[in-house]
Amino acid sequence: MNKLTQGRLNKLGAYPFERLKKLLSSSKCNPDLAHIDAGAGEPRLPLPEFVQGTLNANILGFSKYPATRGNMPLPQAIADWLKQRYGLNGIDPSTQVLTANGTREALFAIAHALVNPDADKKPYVMMPNPMYQIYYGAAVTAGAEPYLLPCVKEHGFAPVLDEITNEMWKNTAFVYVCSPSNPTGWIASSDYYAQLLELADKYDFYIIADECYSEIYWQDKPLGLLEVAQGLGREDYARCLVMNSLSKRSALPGLRSGLIAGDASLIARFSKLRSYTGPATPLPLQHVAAAAWSDENHVMQHLQVYRDSLNAFFDVWGQGDIPAGSFFVWLAVENDETFAVAAYEQQAITLLPGTYLGAEDDNGHNAGSGFVRLALVDGVEKAAELAARLKEVRV
Repeated sequence: MNKLTQGRLNKLGAYPFERLKKLLSSSKCNPDLAHIDAGAGEPRLPLPEFVQGTLNANILGFSKYPATRGNMPLPQAIADWLKQRYGLNGIDPSTQVLTANGTREALFAIAHALVNPDADKKPYVMMPNPMYQIYYGAAVTAGAEPYLLPCVKEHGFAPVLDEITNEMWKNTAFVYVCSPSNPTGWIASSDYYAQLLELADKYDFYIIADECYSEIYWQDKPLGLLEVAQGLGREDYARCLVMNSLSKRSALPGLRSGLIAGDASLIARFSKLRSYTGPATPLPLQHVAAAAWSDENHVMQHLQVYRDSLNAFFDVWGQGDIPAGSFFVWLAVENDETFAVAAYEQQAITLLPGTYLGAEDDNGHNAGSGFVRLALVDGVEKAAELAARLKEVRV
């Protein structure tokens, strides 16, 4: 490993779940209670009915190399879904859509396609704080400087843009947006996206929207970045890429299948990078993915489970507001690590300290500190039981 690469990797701490494992390594889970894992955002719902049959019908596809860009019918199914969900009637599956092995690899790799590490001044990659930690790792390993946008309760957990100077914007490569947000549940408004698009045009940067939780919401369907762009007359989706996944929408995290869509020039650039890195989805799994993007019945069934779970949790918890999006509860506590250990030892609950989802700013403050993230992924009864047990935790 060369010194440059080693130096960048050394800037990264352990991944959140490795940190959690270490935190709990000397603790004993209460043996008298059934364990509730609310730490990982891994949906645990029944497989959609079409999965097994579609896989069996296309099993011979494992003997062929898949295309990195995705083989038809998957890009067409993705384009059709984008048209149905967001009204993107002009989306072209051949030039404005890529398939992805889930969005994790795509969200990471995009930094290596859009950041110039040889620039005279290290460019910024802006991201919410707290965040999905892939953003931070991507920025650092691509040779950029992560710029943290604090997401605090006083601002409704929206990443605040107004405090960024013109010079910072001028040196920005791109901005990550997560809507609905992991972990806070914030949803971007059309005005928020419009402001960001105006800034992107003015200062020449790109917008990468992580929309993995787009189909999990409390009341109104979340807007999409491409949807807002089209409404502003940007029908080429200039400067915009969105990423989405079947992991949350269809409760198929093990399928490792997602989408990348937007600006054709950015799609071409990203496709070139991915042709070298080679993360192509096996053909049988592409057929399952195409079936999943083409079916809304299972999505609506899952949505109802998540809504009922959130309602059950807050009915028992008795305070706070249900998040606008995602299946996470972002719960304020006095000390997040101490609370996580107590919940594990006293109530057999695994949850994630908010500190592990944030990063320290220049003042040494971590915007995730003082919160814990709970994933309501086990159905309604478990959500209610989770709230009841948490009320018994003593720190």
